[in-house]
Amino acid sequence: MTATEAATARVAPGAPGLHEAAQSHNPADKTTTVSPPPLRTAVALQVAAALIWLPQAALIAFAIGGIADGAPASAALLPAALILALGILRAALDRTGTRLAFASARTQLSRLRDRATEAVASRSPLDASRPSSGLVASTLAEQAEAIVPYLARFRPLRMKATIVPLVLLAAIAPLSWAAALVLLMAAPVIPVFMALIGWQAKAASERQLVEMSDMNAFLLDRLRGLATIRAFDAVDRTARQLYANAERLRVSTMVVLRIAFLSSAVLELFAALGVALVAVYVGFHYLGELNFGAWGAKLTLTQGLFILLLAPAFFEPLRDLSSVWHDRAAGEAGLDALARLADGGTRLVGALEAPAPSPSATPFSVATDTLSFHYGAPSHPVLDRLDLSIRPGEHVALMAHSGGGKSTLLALLAGLAPATAGTIRLGGTPLTPATAATLRAHIAWLGQPPHIFSGTLAGNIRLGRPGIGTPQLSRALATVQLEDVAARRGSAPIGESGAGLSGGEALRLALARAAAGPRPALILADEPTAHLDRETANDVIERLLAVASGTTLIVATHDPVLAARLDRIVTLPAIEVQP
Repeated sequence: MTATEAATARVAPGAPGLHEAAQSHNPADKTTTVSPPPLRTAVALQVAAALIWLPQAALIAFAIGGIADGAPASAALLPAALILALGILRAALDRTGTRLAFASARTQLSRLRDRATEAVASRSPLDASRPSSGLVASTLAEQAEAIVPYLARFRPLRMKATIVPLVLLAAIAPLSWAAALVLLMAAPVIPVFMALIGWQAKAASERQLVEMSDMNAFLLDRLRGLATIRAFDAVDRTARQLYANAERLRVSTMVVLRIAFLSSAVLELFAALGVALVAVYVGFHYLGELNFGAWGAKLTLTQGLFILLLAPAFFEPLRDLSSVWHDRAAGEAGLDALARLADGGTRLVGALEAPAPSPSATPFSVATDTLSFHYGAPSHPVLDRLDLSIRPGEHVALMAHSGGGKSTLLALLAGLAPATAGTIRLGGTPLTPATAATLRAHIAWLGQPPHIFSGTLAGNIRLGRPGIGTPQLSRALATVQLEDVAARRGSAPIGESGAGLSGGEALRLALARAAAGPRPALILADEPTAHLDRETANDVIERLLAVASGTTLIVATHDPVLAARLDRIVTLPAIEVQP
């Protein structure tokens, strides 16, 4: 757009599957969505590293057993060298797999954040269900970070806990079915308890994220209203509310930590019992008290050592998984939060389309044919079968009672939301998802109130448009008569929402955005003189008409003085609400 407001920020073209990502909202879909090939490779490397302990344990048992049978100490040199070589290989594989897992998880998180950001940026300002800025900031900056440990640590360790114990069990069973049976009986108890605790952990993590989001939204709202809080002497009350929010967040965080410690304690207990039972069996077997479990034979020292070395390794993947079990709960809660940002809501028309390159457009004609729109129930329409025709270059005032649909009509003409029924034509071109981005590139929008970003005066006029240089800035400032303000402020920053500027100066700054770029084909202004004194309002009217000279202008207003200065007044019909 010529004067881009925050509400009409366009999403980058070619964005990867936003709608597909939003639909992947159940756990099964997330499993496929967040398992790219690099992550699968990382899991394979970490599993291979864990399985290298199998030949290492065999070499250790073989060397000790040989020495016990009378072999010289030098016979252990070759096994020791092989054990060292395998240890180096194991460390290299584990390090490579860990690094690859974190890199892949970070890349995947960036993609998910991009999709969620695109979805939020494409939400219509008419959408009453839009998430608050505090919730969006909390989800993207804090909650989303929990996804990285979930992808990089929990998922690889879950695969290790599935494969490694089975392989070790298969190596122990041919030597002693009794030892294998002990391990087999101890192992299933651990996942069952972890699953039961995990359900509670996920629920607690979700409650913690809700508390964190509420606190962030509270802080953002209060920071914006600091002047009002001081004016009404509500500083102490606000501090008490903040303390109460922080206390609720502390309590929810401690609940999550307690559950995490409980899951680790349960696993350590059963793992220790399993290893102890295997050691007891092997010891009493050597003492001749337990003459069973070795397939009718007696375990040799080498075989017994091999079993004892593998027993702790059998539980190690499960112990590692327990240590990051809370990452699963927090990670899935973060994925759900990002999915909610990317899912549902009313979108800008053609939000994901790139504008087609086109020369400066001539003034648009505007026509609507049986245009209808409703927010909730169809029986309560805001606009009902509206027919409107505006000539190119005409200046029109839209008037109606408060809530009569003036601002809604402007938003529909800008493609900020899809119409419920009917068609819109701008310059003879139907406003559709395929054409909306190109048409919006020739529309200037003056919102109520116009959003002023924290930054310099020049930065607020450019709004990131590289084609606007110093000559264009000077011309725009002269058109809206802001040269004195620019000279006085210099490079001093403007506060968020125009802090440091008067209401009239903020409106003229918004008009300068339209005047700085190529001449727009259509200017849409929503109540530009509302809440201004008569002198300031008259000045804004003059500047608005100067910027709109030679182009189509549609103004939603209650101001009869402004309406009288335009070519025509269109009064929107009152809508009879169906019972």
